[in-house]
Amino acid sequence: MSRDIEAGASRVRFRATGFNPRANPLAAWGSFVVVIALWQLGSSTGFISELAMPSPVAVASALWKLIISGDLWRHLSASLQRLFGGWIIGTVAGLAVGFLVGMFSWARSPGVAMVSALFPIPKIALLPLFIIWFGIGEPSKFATIAFGVFFPTVINTFGGVDNVARNLIRMGQSFDMPMMSIVRKIILPGALPTILSGFRISSSIAIILLIAAEMIGAQYGIGAFILAAGNLYQTDQLIAGVVVLSLLGLCVSWLLGRLDRWLLAWR
Repeated sequence: MSRDIEAGASRVRFRATGFNPRANPLAAWGSFVVVIALWQLGSSTGFISELAMPSPVAVASALWKLIISGDLWRHLSASLQRLFGGWIIGTVAGLAVGFLVGMFSWARSPGVAMVSALFPIPKIALLPLFIIWFGIGEPSKFATIAFGVFFPTVINTFGGVDNVARNLIRMGQSFDMPMMSIVRKIILPGALPTILSGFRISSSIAIILLIAAEMIGAQYGIGAFILAAGNLYQTDQLIAGVVVLSLLGLCVSWLLGRLDRWLLAWR
């Protein structure tokens, strides 16, 4: 009887594998290949107008000309400086305010009220005001990006801190742990997944605001390049600039993914 039970048990498939989706790089890159192939097919057959939407071959040719001429690096370096400078300023400020709102009662009510009132405002609409305050140069662009990054960072940080199990915090307090130790060993690890998810949102917002700010007032930058190409009806260069933005977004997403795996390796 015991042998029959053991044999039956051995045939039962273990189902408690948990919710653990895995990335498939082949499927990810395959989707890009399919889209580009359909795009090229539509251009070759005349279904897609070359004037309205140049073929991938024409876009690749325009991108290659930008690379060998050095124009791409000139525009890209200007955009990267603005992007990372504004994102870092907004992220640091957002993390500080988010932790204050999440941890202290005196900061919660005014902090939530201010974020709720200012977050819905389109940040690009404030660019003229930032230009009046900081001038037409780089500070106004940094301020626009930082202001847009600040609010989602505050919201995700506050939400992450607020969702940390309170019994763990009380346990640390019962063992007379210093406040900084509780923050470093309990609150920060518990809130980190939500904070890192917020980084993905804020980085996308930063790229959008970067391009908008460069289109309004910049000599160099991907946004300025796209605007100039559109004004001259150079659609191949315009799409090449959009491709560069897409690649920039992929690179930022990859870097954040590596940061996520490094900081959350304990999971």
